[in-house]
Amino acid sequence: MEKQLKKASGFVNEFKAFIMRGNVMDMAVGVIIGGAFTAIVTSLNTDILTPILGIFGGMDFSNLKVKLGEGKGAPVLLYGNFITAVINFLITAFVIFLLIKGINVINNRLSKVEEEVAQEPTTKKCPYCCSEIPIEATKCAHCTSNVE
Repeated sequence: MEKQLKKASGFVNEFKAFIMRGNVMDMAVGVIIGGAFTAIVTSLNTDILTPILGIFGGMDFSNLKVKLGEGKGAPVLLYGNFITAVINFLITAFVIFLLIKGINVINNRLSKVEEEVAQEPTTKKCPYCCSEIPIEATKCAHCTSNVE
């Protein structure tokens, strides 16, 4: 009985450590924001894009369906809802693509600036003994020669 309690408390402590890690919390925040973003994209598609497409095409995707049989209990394929879901997915994927592309452009610009700063030499070679010395040095610490 005592071993079972120790195993359970060890499992609980391990689970707590897992949950409290930064990347798990970041992932949870991402899922919550993703859910809110999905609601925005769904509203954009349902409330704005579909009516605009309805003006030009004369149809609303949400009303597209096929009845498979006769009577009240016949199954209905709501393929219009599927088309709406595909459009939502494509809009979401496109916006995420643009965000990632923008982040990558910013990261590339920042890394190029860091590389340019890092490329300045901090050492030089002594012409007499070929050892590395600080770039500001006027005398080699290894061979004590005067260096220009």
